[in-house]
Amino acid sequence: MKYLLDTDHLSILQRQTGKDYSNLSTRMAQYSLSDFAVSIVTFHEQMLGCHAYINRERTLNDIVKGYEMMARLVSDFKVLPLISFDAGAAKTFEQLRSQRLQLATMDARIAAIALSRELTMLTRNHRDFGKVAGLVIEDWTI
Repeated sequence: MKYLLDTDHLSILQRQTGKDYSNLSTRMAQYSLSDFAVSIVTFHEQMLGCHAYINRERTLNDIVKGYEMMARLVSDFKVLPLISFDAGAAKTFEQLRSQRLQLATMDARIAAIALSRELTMLTRNHRDFGKVAGLVIEDWTI
């Protein structure tokens, strides 16, 4: 595997519409599916989104929809390898925290996974991930 999909790129793939999706899917089609992975942190972020949706809804139909979203999420994550936040990522995460970067915790965890595994991160979030020295980032939606 060579590429780690950030949450924003994965969300574009899940929506399956628009120019960003067209650009991303066309570029990914040039590679083997085994070249791509997602992080457990991205799964965590998306599961939190489902959880928040379920918790704020007031009707049973909305709650059903929230659980359907959660089930689709589980199915989506069966397609690509899921990269764990392991001891190597934890060590890299601590190094990032010691640098006192202005970077959200989940983003720092995803960056740590990419750095520790020497993966190129596919993301549109150059503003935040660009702060991480040594992290190779690309935006395949443009």
